[in-house]
Amino acid sequence: MVSKGSDQPNTRLVDLELQQISKRFGNLEVISGLSLDVYKGELCCLLGPSGCGKTTTLKIIAGFLEPDTGTVSLAGREITRLPPQRRNVGMVFQNYALFPHLNVFDNVAYGLRRRKWPKDKIKPQVAETLRLVRLSGYEERRIHELSGGQQQRIALARALIIEPKLLLLDEPLSNLDARLRADMRDEIRRIQRTLDITTVYVTHDQEEAMSIADRIVVMNSGLIEQIGSPRKIYEQPATQFVADFIGRVNFLRGQIAEGAFQLLGKRFPTSQNKWPEGTEFVCAIRPERVRMEEANPSLLCATVQDATYFGPVVRYRVVLDSDGTELSIEVPSPQAVHEPGERIGLDLQFEDMHLFRYSGNRKWGK
Repeated sequence: MVSKGSDQPNTRLVDLELQQISKRFGNLEVISGLSLDVYKGELCCLLGPSGCGKTTTLKIIAGFLEPDTGTVSLAGREITRLPPQRRNVGMVFQNYALFPHLNVFDNVAYGLRRRKWPKDKIKPQVAETLRLVRLSGYEERRIHELSGGQQQRIALARALIIEPKLLLLDEPLSNLDARLRADMRDEIRRIQRTLDITTVYVTHDQEEAMSIADRIVVMNSGLIEQIGSPRKIYEQPATQFVADFIGRVNFLRGQIAEGAFQLLGKRFPTSQNKWPEGTEFVCAIRPERVRMEEANPSLLCATVQDATYFGPVVRYRVVLDSDGTELSIEVPSPQAVHEPGERIGLDLQFEDMHLFRYSGNRKWGK
């Protein structure tokens, strides 16, 4: 387990700190010894499949749940046992949790009124916050008159108007269609950077996390598998789970023989080998890293089964002549010249492979 990790310099100020957080519901341990530093002004995504513990972690940060063990600190102050209203944390829920009987102005002003702000100061603060989310002039609108994207921005405005030290977002775009999700990702990123507010963002959508995060925390079964920038998570996966969960990948199985990596009948000598003779391993290679060439005896030979057009890329499914192994390959559309039924050569480079010791309890092929 990675307990704390960072691509950031040590001089950056830690704003949110989780130390050895654990949480059980009955006999089920949802989070197990989780530790994480989030830096000031950073947008950190908790990413993982359903049930991995990411929303439970967010609720513990917000104060809606208490951890069984561990501590939560914000801006150098421990807040583990403080109630939500005393943490100065803004939260946007998956269903937005807007008040349908109140108009936009009253929804956004709600937090200020709870804090007993003077009436003459509430109006300009609401106006400024609506300007920030690009909904000036919507004060009198009813919630049912707003589109999904507008409701999402009102929920964001309500969370931000109290000037929180920390912003939490729990799958805030899951109810929007694909095009609107992409637009709202840009909006959230713009607002977050404008305010320079520390943000923890929960999602199960890999593309969403990759496009919006400064760092991604990949979670699995209550543990952290890897922490890193989107580029590092994708290009240097620390575990087989991360390689499989982030993007598309081909898994191939090989073995150490005669001091080299033996894979698909090919020998890849390297000084990087630290495993003993006979060790079985899993190779992960991204579809865009497999090069398609003209059929050549020096290359792996395969037959194109089908080709699917996705606009910028064409995704090929090919089958190796040697053992029937299937591979997925992605090629930029202008370079996609091969047709189904065509025999081709495949060029695999060792530097494009990610190798994991085969444990016997993880899938290695697709």
